[in-house]
Amino acid sequence: MALKPQPDLADIHIVGIPRGFLYHRYGPLWETFLRELGREVIVSDETDRAIVETGTVLSVDECCLASKAYMGHVDSLIGRCDAVFVPCYASCDPRAGFCTKFQAAPDLVANTFRDRGVRVLSCLVENVSKPKEVRRAFTEMAARLGASPALAKRAWKAGVRALEDARRAQAAAQEETLRLLAEYRAVAASDPTGTQERPLAILLVAHPYLAHDEYLCGTIVESLEAMGVTVLFADETNHARAYKASFEFTDTLPWVVNRELIGSILLLQDKVDGIVLVSAFPCGPDSMTDDAIMRYIQGTPILNLMIDAQSGTAGVETRIESFVDILRYHQKGGYVHG
Repeated sequence: MALKPQPDLADIHIVGIPRGFLYHRYGPLWETFLRELGREVIVSDETDRAIVETGTVLSVDECCLASKAYMGHVDSLIGRCDAVFVPCYASCDPRAGFCTKFQAAPDLVANTFRDRGVRVLSCLVENVSKPKEVRRAFTEMAARLGASPALAKRAWKAGVRALEDARRAQAAAQEETLRLLAEYRAVAASDPTGTQERPLAILLVAHPYLAHDEYLCGTIVESLEAMGVTVLFADETNHARAYKASFEFTDTLPWVVNRELIGSILLLQDKVDGIVLVSAFPCGPDSMTDDAIMRYIQGTPILNLMIDAQSGTAGVETRIESFVDILRYHQKGGYVHG
């Protein structure tokens, strides 16, 4: 049945998207979809200290660092757009759900900024594992924006294509990095002088809104790369393969992103020298899964880092340097396992 347009949001011409939370997972879909509907899209600036401090003031203490940063991004969009896009991603699938903060985000934003005239554009994605339900959520929102069913369908297809292209590019880049690593390691192994150093690779395991936020996680990535480490990102592994692999770890884990991160570890464990787990204090899903990972994953050294708004960078850098030094010492035969 064709959607009947109810254009109560037709006066929204400029849409702001906070650069946080699931933007780092679905950004190409959201941006392309809204632009195909004829809207101007403004994405908030990269995270910085001011954004985090503003978000911290707007949030209760119990909120995780990523949530506080998100509120700061929303605040930075006020006055720059007609509405802020804050989708609701629910957890109807017990094996592919999300942290409750993604479900509560529209209400949280609307109530936090209720006295500042912030308009929230949203849609309810009840089950992300069912493409038809996701499509319906977005096309219904398009109808409220005044789009015809045909335009909504075209916009959805364009958005999905943009997201698939972005994910394919990420996975292909990761595969190319792994191929080059294997080549360099083969060269080092065949060096008769033993002077050729074997390249060191570390898998960074973190939610995309941490892993790809230069302010929140940049110090970690920069520190690793400054020590000559090749950094692989767990969230850039093929999503379908990683999700499937996660069931070797557990049948009952309810969070899709954590599943994919765990699946990526299982797929890449034998191809990296170490793993760095990064969590935003006090992330509920990570507090459960990181501990399980530390207990389950054997044979690969793991560094577990927790970051929050009060943490300085010096301690993190020191721990990373020590971890890399240990890996290099181990690589040179410094440790003997019985």
